[in-house]
Amino acid sequence: MPEQGYIILGLDPGFGRMGFGVVFTDGKSVELLDYGVAVTVSGDTFENRLLSLASDLHDLCTRHRPHLVAVEKLYFGKMTTNAMKVAEARGVALLMAAQSGAPVLEFTPAQVKLALTGDGKAGKAGVQRMVKELLGLPQPPKPDDAADALAVAITAANKKW
Repeated sequence: MPEQGYIILGLDPGFGRMGFGVVFTDGKSVELLDYGVAVTVSGDTFENRLLSLASDLHDLCTRHRPHLVAVEKLYFGKMTTNAMKVAEARGVALLMAAQSGAPVLEFTPAQVKLALTGDGKAGKAGVQRMVKELLGLPQPPKPDDAADALAVAITAANKKW
């Protein structure tokens, strides 16, 4: 780890909205740098939506220059309607991470929940509460996609890699 610390970009994949969260860690604490969502136009062609995500992720990587990109693995359970499209958007995220030169860590939703709350089956509210507490925020970050991306980034920041 560089003496000054690491910048980590966390991503919660989606093709309509891809959550992102950027944190800084010195190995002892985690500090919020940026968060939000990359949003695509629903009436646009799918390939243009992927291009829009790629452009937004390129801009994020250029602006923050992450040392590491952490991406949530996909879990769909019974909701497989958009699974392929989300998987393709996740592929764009992995491509943009590779182009930035940053190594990639991947976590399942259960790994993120376990890392933040101590319970791999924790609910969304519990994870959001922990993101709020760990980053010293007055309230949980919104929207949910951004909060999830921050949870992924925090998970990576606390991993001994």
